[in-house]
Amino acid sequence: MTKASIDNASRPAGFLTFTLHAHLPYVVNHGTWPHGLEWLHEAAAETYLPLLRVLKNLERDHIRFNCNLNLSPILLEQLSHPVFLAEFPHYLTRKIVAAREDEAFFLQSGDNHLAETARFWQRFFSQALEDFNHFDRDLIAAFRHFNDTGLIDIITCGATHGYMPLLGTDESVRAQIRTAVDTHVRHIGKAPRGIWAPECGYRPAGSWSYPVSNADGTPTPPAFNRIGVEQALSESGLEFFFVDTHLVEESRRTSSPYDQPGDHKAQSHEEALQPHQAHRSLYQPYYVDGPYNKDHATTIFPRDPRTGLQVWSGDTGYPGDNIYLDFHKKRWPGGHRYWRVTGSRVDMNDKQPYYPHEAGERTKAHASHFVHLVYEALKSGFNDTIPPILCSPFDAELFGHWWFEGPLWLEAVARNLHEYESGIQLISCADYLDQYPRAGFIAMPEGSWGSEGNNQVWLNPETSWTYTHIYPAEIYTRDVCTAGLWRTSALGLRIMQQLCRELLLLESSDWQFLITTGAARDYAEIRFLTHNDQFNEVKAIWQTFESNGAITETGQTRLTEIELRDSIFPDIDPALWVSGASETRPDQPTLLPVATAV
Repeated sequence: MTKASIDNASRPAGFLTFTLHAHLPYVVNHGTWPHGLEWLHEAAAETYLPLLRVLKNLERDHIRFNCNLNLSPILLEQLSHPVFLAEFPHYLTRKIVAAREDEAFFLQSGDNHLAETARFWQRFFSQALEDFNHFDRDLIAAFRHFNDTGLIDIITCGATHGYMPLLGTDESVRAQIRTAVDTHVRHIGKAPRGIWAPECGYRPAGSWSYPVSNADGTPTPPAFNRIGVEQALSESGLEFFFVDTHLVEESRRTSSPYDQPGDHKAQSHEEALQPHQAHRSLYQPYYVDGPYNKDHATTIFPRDPRTGLQVWSGDTGYPGDNIYLDFHKKRWPGGHRYWRVTGSRVDMNDKQPYYPHEAGERTKAHASHFVHLVYEALKSGFNDTIPPILCSPFDAELFGHWWFEGPLWLEAVARNLHEYESGIQLISCADYLDQYPRAGFIAMPEGSWGSEGNNQVWLNPETSWTYTHIYPAEIYTRDVCTAGLWRTSALGLRIMQQLCRELLLLESSDWQFLITTGAARDYAEIRFLTHNDQFNEVKAIWQTFESNGAITETGQTRLTEIELRDSIFPDIDPALWVSGASETRPDQPTLLPVATAV
């Protein structure tokens, strides 16, 4: 038997890679309940700590998970913030007390089952408090441990989740990414290899025009040739990101600079639209084509649509199963949930009691079903020279917060693949790229994983007004950073750093998303206007400094207040916004060549 045949015999027939996108907008010092810090507390208790318990269980039992976990930079800043660290134990204590009060009420009412469910919530939040203290109140260090042991690969995101297809300057795109990388290194201890492009938003290089006019009355800038997302990522040493299905299905395969001369023949338009063999189009990574340095080409992994719908859909997916915990019906004042889904169209008053043990058992059947779906999706490529990979990306908060049993389901999938021979193995994207070549180069259209696959969730008649403020703020920041006066004194640097912080917070795509969906429209509008007002206040303070070399006592006081409120990215570098900044790429090894055949 040859070495190649031995390697093929021991190699999995296919791979599954989970990507969990953990992100919340900046809520510290900006409200508590119902919107604000409560969101962070809920996510930490219901998603992040349960996920850490899953990782701890799998590590104990020597079971692979190897998922890509994005901890967004602004989430890292919040999980390490003194306000969160001080308030989270109080939140957990309130939840425990509320569950005890619920138990007493149900016992008095003679409802023993709901009283037992109240005891379940007592145990759940007591466990969360115990785990938080066990991790020395440092969730980031806990995740970093599993990153260092290889059970997960922590990747990054835009600094404040800025939606890159609609950002108004190349410098803003680069600063979102480079600030993200710097923040990741500070918290995780090493540079990320991959990134979750916010909202899976992608834009190619090319001519672009501002879609709205400026609210401040300044002239709308002319169209310009902007860089593609792939170039900004490559310049920051990032190797891969994720895109939605349709961007690959609508893509055009291009010639590879790594192919030998004469390897290509002329393609018809129809042939060019087929990135690779039909059965592999979504189950392989690709280099992204574009006018940038392809010695360090960036890679994309496409999202698999069928398995994705099965996991996140509340109507046809697992979370909508009748036996799982209903997200919407809560008992006040404690906010605990005691009822199961019962049925997608069942009235709130008719929801039936929740049975935690039965729901936990149901995750095992759904995990087995999911593995079968992955097998069916990949099996046509099992005999290919390069094994296929199925990419399943989700918002991390789906697991635990929205779908309470979700973390148990993730653990059940890992255990199923460990215990039963399916030929499929879990792997991180970075590990896959270290072992196997890309399928080729593709040129993609602009798009996202939002409704209709385009930009409409973030730019529509309800949100377009936000961009009339964002664009002039981006251009002003680029201009004053480029002028360089801030470099001449500590005060100038301090003012400009806060201006950059407020711009980043203004650019968060969460505000437009919450406005469009109506989930928390009033809060999102207030938050956007708050950061816009604070940007303009800092701008006025800067202009005083620009004229006088100093600022007033009132300006000093206000600057300090804004700094304390939005104390993120302590080492933020205004040089990232200088015109043409960040074009120099960190030293990285050249990527592997592409696959020549399957």
